[in-house]
Amino acid sequence: QVHLVESGGGSVQAGGSLRVSCVASGYTHSTYCMAWFRQAPGKKREGVARIVFGGITTDYADSVRGRFTISQDLAKNTVYLQMNSLKPEDTAIYYCAAARPTYASSCTTRGLVGESYTYWGQGTQVTVSS
Repeated sequence: QVHLVESGGGSVQAGGSLRVSCVASGYTHSTYCMAWFRQAPGKKREGVARIVFGGITTDYADSVRGRFTISQDLAKNTVYLQMNSLKPEDTAIYYCAAARPTYASSCTTRGLVGESYTYWGQGTQVTVSS
């Protein structure tokens, strides 16, 4: 069983920065697919960014590309999401997610599709005021 715990959310003014973290425990492996998702009130869950094996592969939603950076410290089993130039529309609960890649479903195949991830954290709130 994999356990994910997010932290680092908070409130910031537009244009500011925040970094959220996700610590993984239980059986995890460096090859696991790791991703950040978010969900704003009344909106569908949205994939934000994903990372594979310490950063060999990263991918971002168009809405955050160039402003957000995902990174991973394999030694600490921690994934980070650095968020810069924050906008009010970035306000949401941010969730960390993980999945074990398989032959049939690689990290590339899973992409930023929430349903393809197995393990989820409890979320951390990010609020951006204008």
